[in-house]
Amino acid sequence: MTPDEKISDLVMKRDECPKCGAVWLNNRHMWSTGNKGDELDLAGLVCNKANDPRCINPKKGLVGGDTWADRAMFIDAKYKEEMEKQE
Repeated sequence: MTPDEKISDLVMKRDECPKCGAVWLNNRHMWSTGNKGDELDLAGLVCNKANDPRCINPKKGLVGGDTWADRAMFIDAKYKEEMEKQE
């Protein structure tokens, strides 16, 4: 093998939370949709509610990020907006 020929050093690391099934690829949380995740949002939506010691989310226990209350307010606002359009 010549110095110009390299073997790839690509490594794929996959971690999965035993509690909720959340996945980290190369230490980056990914939503099940394939989009990049946010560990703080995951904590607010799932981890902090479940409060399970098996959880592997490094942001578990931190306050912040998205919550179900935030999402409900967003949906309510969009619904109200649509209803006002129909009046």
